[in-house]
Amino acid sequence: MDWTQTIKIIIAEREYPFKINNEEEEERIRKAGRLINDRLIQYKQRFSDKDPQDLLAFTALQFAVKTIELDTKASSTEQADKLRQLDEQLDMFLKQYTDC
Repeated sequence: MDWTQTIKIIIAEREYPFKINNEEEEERIRKAGRLINDRLIQYKQRFSDKDPQDLLAFTALQFAVKTIELDTKASSTEQADKLRQLDEQLDMFLKQYTDC
């Protein structure tokens, strides 16, 4: 039997229900809610004249940019690993070739 639970997260003074499958997922969702609210508070302090929708848009954009940066970094790391592997294979091939 699957374990599911509904939790409520408050984001920008609104309550949102989430169905979760385990405690780790609950922890991630609650942490994400805190991060969003913390960022909203920072934007609200800097841009007090802005509409809450604008602050949410700023927050979403900032997290999207961070996600893209992390994806790019992970992709670069994967590419560097593949290049290292190819370099090792080439070294092994050249070693075998020069030994003949």
